[in-house]
Amino acid sequence: MLGLVAAPPAACAQELEPFEYRMDDYRAPVPKTLEGAKVVTVSQARDIWHAGKTVFIDVMPRPIKPADLPNDTLWRDKVRETIPGAVWLPNTGYGQLAPDVDAFFRKSLEELTGGNKAKPLLFFCMANCWMSWNAAKRAIEEYGYTEVTWFPQGTDGWGFPDSPLVKVEPRPLAPPPAPKADQPKADAAPPAADPAPANQPKP
Repeated sequence: MLGLVAAPPAACAQELEPFEYRMDDYRAPVPKTLEGAKVVTVSQARDIWHAGKTVFIDVMPRPIKPADLPNDTLWRDKVRETIPGAVWLPNTGYGQLAPDVDAFFRKSLEELTGGNKAKPLLFFCMANCWMSWNAAKRAIEEYGYTEVTWFPQGTDGWGFPDSPLVKVEPRPLAPPPAPKADQPKADAAPPAADPAPANQPKP
């Protein structure tokens, strides 16, 4: 009589790559693969960073200030430290993106790559974070980028004394509004005063 052989614990716990985006529980064990992308270790990510040919994209989420927050409530944005030179595109790693966030993500990648779909991109977040997996998958499957790398360890694995993590500001979701045509710019010089008539002394 044949008995069933139990699989090793590590094999049982291994996360398999899903066909769809991760929609919830984003901070959980991630798979070791992403179809269409190169998956790299910490040392490999470091080598790519040194080569300087790849755009590093940080997709760490950022809490949004509630619109109904009372005026007397102090809101403090949490400081984000990232890999030097990386661009922070917050909230672009969710399984489903709102139309404005999707447009922001798509346009940001277009600007960062100069419209070159073959420009190398590397996506990261933190260890055991599905956000970077989702973002890299979307860049491949929906936006058509062909040279995509996924760095699962993210900032948790980046511990190099000669290139420590640095504080970063998020790329704004929308550019600041341009001044209206009938409104002078803040730094515009005031109009010159009319010259005094010839028969009047100058002050």
